[in-house]
Amino acid sequence: MQWYYSNNGQQSGPVTEAELRDKIASREIGADDLVWTEGMSEWQSVARTPAVSSALVASQPAPAVPPETLPTQTPSPYQAPVARPSAGGYQGADIPNYMWQSIVVTLFCCQIFGIIAIISAAKVDGFKQAGDLVAARAASDSAKKWCNWGVGLGLLGIVLYIMLMAAAGTSSSM
Repeated sequence: MQWYYSNNGQQSGPVTEAELRDKIASREIGADDLVWTEGMSEWQSVARTPAVSSALVASQPAPAVPPETLPTQTPSPYQAPVARPSAGGYQGADIPNYMWQSIVVTLFCCQIFGIIAIISAAKVDGFKQAGDLVAARAASDSAKKWCNWGVGLGLLGIVLYIMLMAAAGTSSSM
C-alpha cells in the first residue's frame, strides 16, 4: 500500500507503510501532519489515522488533552494524488467498463444478457471515482462475462439458424 504525507507544507510520497511509520517514529512526520492512501476519502492527520497512529506512541508523549476533546478533522489543502504506474499499469485506468460492448450485445445479440452487462458496466466508473478499485474490477469482470455470454449465445443462434436452413433446403430439393 502506498502512502502520501505532508511535510513542512509539501506533499510527499509515495512511501510504503513501513517507511511512513519510520518517518513518524523518527519525528520527521508529526501527529498533526496529514497522510493519505488509496481508499481514504480525504487527507487525515497522523493522530486520526488508525493504520499509522500507533507509530506515534514510540515517538511522542501522549497529548495532555483527552482524545475526545481533540479538534475534529479539518479539510485538507491537498488533492488526492494522481494514480501512479504500478506493476499492472495505472491503478484504476486499466479497468474497462465494457459499456459500448454491452450496448452492442443488447442491440444485436441477446437483450437479457446485454441489459445485465449494461447495469454492471454503469457501476464501474462510479466505483473507480470512489476509489473502490476492487468493486470496480468486479463490476468490470461481470460486464465482460455477460457480454461474452451474449455474443456466444448470439453466434450459437446464427449457427443453428444456418444449419436449420441448410437442412430445410436439402430436404425440399429431394
